[in-house]
Amino acid sequence: MVALSEVMTREVATLEPEMTLREALDVLRAESVSGAPVVRNDGVIGVLSATDILEFEATSSGVPTERPQQLEWGEFPEPEVWEEGADAPSAYFVDFWSDAGAEVTERFETTDSPEWDQLDEHMISEVMSRKVVALPPDADLREAARLMVEADIHRILVIDEDGQLQGIVSTTDVVRAVAEGQV
Repeated sequence: MVALSEVMTREVATLEPEMTLREALDVLRAESVSGAPVVRNDGVIGVLSATDILEFEATSSGVPTERPQQLEWGEFPEPEVWEEGADAPSAYFVDFWSDAGAEVTERFETTDSPEWDQLDEHMISEVMSRKVVALPPDADLREAARLMVEADIHRILVIDEDGQLQGIVSTTDVVRAVAEGQV
């Protein structure tokens, strides 16, 4: 048996629920990890992964949900009806869909885009997974690997009997243990 304490990463990058998604992404990039536990008062309250951020970014419209001015019923301007021979309104579709093929991750690369920056506007607590998969330090690595497969996750937190985060076991740690002949 290989205990998680033998293969876990002990220096764990952590996030706080009040951080923005942009700050979280900066931490994940700086630490070269794809996810991290979210902690409050030394206790783990969730997990945030780059996948969570990508899914949030991909499923959000990218514009504020509130209109700067709300019109009352009956105040709406009459729509302009396009007539054949007039300038085609297709420019709307060209402007609107001009970057439809762009990768979602391109929006992560800059904060000065004219588009509303959702990553600066939303907190980790809104996106994080509250389902935390954890095992004690003396748990078997095979059990951790089985849980990763069953739960379709890439990391398991190692938490002691006092509820303190001791480390993390990622799929990379499992592969490293296999490659080094520990398993």
